Amino acid sequence: MTALAMPKPLTGPRAVWARRIVQLLGGLFLYGIGLALMVRAGIGVAPWDVLTQGISLRTGVPFGLVTNIVGAAVLLLWIPIRVRVGFGTVANVLLIGTCAQLGLNVIPQQSTPWLQAVVFAGGLTLVALATGLYIGARLGPGPRDGLMTGLHRRTGWPIWIVRTSIEVIVLAVGWALGGQFGIGTVAFALLIGPMVGVTLPLFRIPEPTPETAPAVASVAAAPDPDEEAIP
Repeated sequence: MTALAMPKPLTGPRAVWARRIVQLLGGLFLYGIGLALMVRAGIGVAPWDVLTQGISLRTGVPFGLVTNIVGAAVLLLWIPIRVRVGFGTVANVLLIGTCAQLGLNVIPQQSTPWLQAVVFAGGLTLVALATGLYIGARLGPGPRDGLMTGLHRRTGWPIWIVRTSIEVIVLAVGWALGGQFGIGTVAFALLIGPMVGVTLPLFRIPEPTPETAPAVASVAAAPDPDEEAIP
C-alpha cells in the first residue's frame, strides 16, 4: 500500500504573505476586543475613543460604527498630505470598530473599582499586543497613524508634537461631547508607547530579502508607518 502523500508546507514569499495577512487580521480583531474592554471598564479611554464615545452619545449611533465612520473620515485628511492607502488601512477602518462592537455586545459594564482596574489593564495589554501585531504586518498604517506620520513628513514637526496636538484636540472635543475622560485616559497615554515598544519588535515581520522582494512586492504592500506612531 502506498502511503498518502503529505501536503508540502507553504514556504517562501507566499508563506510570508499569508503570515502578514493572518497577523494583520488577528491584530485588528484583538485591538477591537481590547478597546471594548477599556470602554466597559468605565474609567476612561484613549483620546480618539473619547471622541468616538462623545459622538456616539450625541447621535445614538453605536460606538463600533462611529469608530469605523471616524476612521473613514480621517482618511479624507490623507488626501492633502498625500499618504498612500494600503490594504491594512482599509482593513483597519472596516474591522476595528466592528470587532469593538462585538466585544461591547458580550462584555458587561463594570462598576466595582478593582474589577474596573483589572478589565482596563486587560484591555490595555490586549491593545498593545494587537498594535504590535497589525503594525508589524507592514501592510499599511491605520487612518490615525497615517494622519500623524503624514503631518510629520509634510510639516517637519517632531512626531511627538504632531501626535500630542492631534490627541489634545480630539480629547477636548470628545470630552465636551460627553466622552469618558478619566484615569484610564492618563494611563493609556503614559503606558501605550512603552508597551508597544516591547510588542512591535516581537511581531514585526522583516523586510524582504533581495531574492524575495519582487515576489512580495507583487502583492502591493503599502509603506510602513513610523514606529513611533501609536494608534
